[in-house]
Amino acid sequence: QVQLVESGGGLVQAGGSLRLSCAASGRTGSTYTMGWFRQAPGKEREFVAGITWSSGSPYYTDSVKGRFTISRDSAKNTVYLQMNSLKPEDTAVYYCAAGTYPFMTRSQMNFGSWGQGTQVTVSS
Repeated sequence: QVQLVESGGGLVQAGGSLRLSCAASGRTGSTYTMGWFRQAPGKEREFVAGITWSSGSPYYTDSVKGRFTISRDSAKNTVYLQMNSLKPEDTAVYYCAAGTYPFMTRSQMNFGSWGQGTQVTVSS
């Protein structure tokens, strides 16, 4: 089992930047993919970005491409989400997740471990 703790959320103005961190602990050896999901008020939880742990290959949902960057620090068992050019529509609770599914995936069903979430609010 993997424990995940997110941090770095906050309130920023449109066009600003924020970096989220997700620290993983516990049995992380079998983790293949870590990712970020978000859930805005009144909306379903959606995939934002993912990264394979071994190769560090990132992948994103279309709405954040060119603005967000996911990365990982293997030595620290930490994944980051650098968010630039933030828009009000990025406002959501952001969740870190880890999965053992051995393929790149955007499905939340393939992520077995979840953090508690961190609020990101972007004002206009």
